[in-house]
Amino acid sequence: MRAFCAFSSSAQRAERCGGCGLASAGMSVAMATEYCYNGQAAPRKAVWRGLDGAAMKKWKAVYGTVERVWTAAATAAYWQQLISEEKSPRTIEKYRRDIGVFRRYVGNRPVTKALVLAYKAELQARYAARSVNSMLASINSLFSFLGWHDLRVKALKWQQPVFCPEEKELTRAEYTRLCRTAERNRNERLALVLQTICGTGIRVSELQYITVEAVKRSEAVVNCKAKTRSVFIVKELKQKLLRYAAERGIRTGMIFVTRTGKPVSRTNIWREMKALCAEAHVDPQKVFPHNLRHLFARVFYGIEKDIAKLADILGHSSINTTRIYIISTGREHRKQLETMRLIL
Repeated sequence: MRAFCAFSSSAQRAERCGGCGLASAGMSVAMATEYCYNGQAAPRKAVWRGLDGAAMKKWKAVYGTVERVWTAAATAAYWQQLISEEKSPRTIEKYRRDIGVFRRYVGNRPVTKALVLAYKAELQARYAARSVNSMLASINSLFSFLGWHDLRVKALKWQQPVFCPEEKELTRAEYTRLCRTAERNRNERLALVLQTICGTGIRVSELQYITVEAVKRSEAVVNCKAKTRSVFIVKELKQKLLRYAAERGIRTGMIFVTRTGKPVSRTNIWREMKALCAEAHVDPQKVFPHNLRHLFARVFYGIEKDIAKLADILGHSSINTTRIYIISTGREHRKQLETMRLIL
């Protein structure tokens, strides 16, 4: 008589249920437990996580076509896997959002290749190519973990733009107006946050490494995305930061903190930056912390013309990422074309 175990982590239950033959098909007893169907009769569906090779052939021979059913237990195991791989909290949160969108799209339906391709088409209709590829990378990662390799889909092919829309990039003049507006509004912390990000090229999440000790050394050691790099703090910024810390009685540790001593959150910085836009006469679409990092990259590259060095400063693993930061505006691109004087 063939027995079927309930979906559990009990190795003993899997041993009793060995009629499915999965454990003998190259998988451990613990793995076989997850692959066993939760039911009392020969199943038409299989709750499984990666039946490959001999195990998959044996399952199909006995039960026929396998349909993937998404389980909360498998998803929880995936989050733990990301943590064990030392993914950053921001990366894990991004995967959670992307996979949550896909989960809502799937609903209670079995996950099939046709369904994944339909989801990809829907993303194409709603988002830019870069966003689509980012979201597809998240679900492809999940599929790889689950062993559903045949469900992985290809990223969209797109050409790196040769110039960026002018309405998206923050100019130096606009950055100056934002800083001056923050100072007039007596929000010195925000004014220094803007100058620290734009003057060092750090991410907003890396502000926590701007400590009194680091500023005194004129160098902050930043750990982000499993990489460590040194960030130099120029003399003018050093003087402003130390004066700000002294006036607020901050003698050690992080400089940018709330009244209760907690790190200033990304959300608060974003909201305070947006509040400056009307008075500073800057389009709100341009105003967010990461655009300050882009401005740093463009100004630095305009002086150095060394993209490899810039990638190291920004903490990028790939120069292709850095290229996105330094593309010129449409106005600059047109000016370059006109100076070529190839029209007779």
